[in-house]
Amino acid sequence: MQFLTLLASLVAVVCVFCPHEFAHAFVAYKNGDPTAKFNGRLTLNPLKHIDPAGFIACALVGFGWARPVPINPYNFKNYKVGMFTTAIAGVCVNYVIAFIAYPLFIAFNLYVVPHLSGNVGYYIVYFVSDVLYLIFAYSLCSVVFNLLPLEPLDGFRVVEALTREVNPVQRFLRKYGRTILLALIIESFLCGLLGRIDWLAYEGVFAKIFYYVAEYGDILGHLMNFATEIIGWPIQAIWSLVLL
Repeated sequence: MQFLTLLASLVAVVCVFCPHEFAHAFVAYKNGDPTAKFNGRLTLNPLKHIDPAGFIACALVGFGWARPVPINPYNFKNYKVGMFTTAIAGVCVNYVIAFIAYPLFIAFNLYVVPHLSGNVGYYIVYFVSDVLYLIFAYSLCSVVFNLLPLEPLDGFRVVEALTREVNPVQRFLRKYGRTILLALIIESFLCGLLGRIDWLAYEGVFAKIFYYVAEYGDILGHLMNFATEIIGWPIQAIWSLVLL
């Protein structure tokens, strides 16, 4: 079952990342910059977009990244409009994907699952249901995660679009963004490992510290919960009224 969960996670990552990066390339092209197209990024081909490290990180902790789409903002017809719309294109597409994936997840469990039986049917149900839910969850996480103002995420491009071209905030985020991002991912992964241990079964100060770190210290985990429970609430509310 762990293998099916990992496979479902990898499939979901591809379904989330590729449209996200394609959206950046497409909107940049429409704003007058052909750089992404010339570099072969105006495509849904996963091999053109997947970054191995970001791919694995997303599969392990629910947050990751793809290869940034190359752009030349000086080709934009309007610099700030081009920067802003290109930056938010990916997260907008991800929210639309989440809006589509959730009703498919509900419909599959309501109308398909009851008619599948046996071992093969059980594994099909487990895998497809997992894929659809993870596409929904990862899409929402991509929205929240990518809007963090850290280079090379989309949030940093939004900062670039809304501030002066050279300023201390941009310089700081550009210089330390990747380091902060890596630290957050490592911290989330370690908290996940600590969370698998029943620290309440142990006595002592360190056991309590590890328990609270695992329970409350996972910053990206809290962002993921925020994404699915708060950002995803309108989607769940709308489709629950329609389908349930």
